[in-house]
Amino acid sequence: MPRPGSAQRWAAAAGRWGCRLLALLLLLVPGPGGASEITFELPDNAKQCFYEDITQGTKCTLEFQVITGGHYDVDCRVEDPDGNVLYKEMKKQYDSFTFTASKNGTYKFCFSNEFSTFTHKTVYFDLQVGEDPPLFPSENRVSALTQMESACVSIHEALKSVIDYQTHFRLREAQGRSRAEDLNTRVAYWSVGEAIILLVVSIGQVFLLKSFFSDKRTTTTRVGS
Repeated sequence: MPRPGSAQRWAAAAGRWGCRLLALLLLLVPGPGGASEITFELPDNAKQCFYEDITQGTKCTLEFQVITGGHYDVDCRVEDPDGNVLYKEMKKQYDSFTFTASKNGTYKFCFSNEFSTFTHKTVYFDLQVGEDPPLFPSENRVSALTQMESACVSIHEALKSVIDYQTHFRLREAQGRSRAEDLNTRVAYWSVGEAIILLVVSIGQVFLLKSFFSDKRTTTTRVGS
C-alpha cells in the first residue's frame, strides 16, 4: 500500500512539472524582440521615412518588398544620424541590407515613389534591430544546457524559420493576387473595347450595304428652244 501522503506528494510534483512544461511551451513562441514589420501605402509622387534609435555596435537588417502597384518597384535610402548614406537603391522590387551601427543616434529609413506619376504602391518592410534575447536567461552560461533546454532552443529556432517562411509566402500570395486582379481588369476593359468596336463595324456595314441597294432617282431637264 502507498504510504500516507504519497499521493499528495505525487500530485504536487506533477503540478510543478506541468507548470514548468507550460512555461517552456510559452517560451517557444518567438516574441517580437527588436523586430518591426510594417505594411504601408505609398502614394504617387510621395516619400515616407521611418526613424529608429539604435545604439552603437548593434547589428541591423532591413528587408523590404513592394506588394502592389505599377512595376512593383520603389526607391530606398538609409541614413545614419549624421546624414551619411549607408544604403541607396533605385527602383527595387525587393532587397535586404545588413549593417552595424557605427554610432548612437536616430537612423532614417526612407521609401520614395516620386518617380511614379499616377500609381501608388503597397510596401512591406521588416527591420530587425539587434539579436533576439536568449530563450533562457542562463543560456550563455559556461555549463552545457540540459537535453530539454537544448530541444527547446532547437524548436524555438525552427518556429522562427517557419514564421519567416509564412511571411514570405503571404507576401508572394498578395503580390500574385494583385497581379491577377490587374490582369482581370485589363481583360475586362479589352473585352468592352472589342464589343464597342464590333458594334461600330456592324452598324457601318449595315449602312454601307443599304447604300448599295438604295434607288437612285434620275432628274431630266428639258432645255426649251
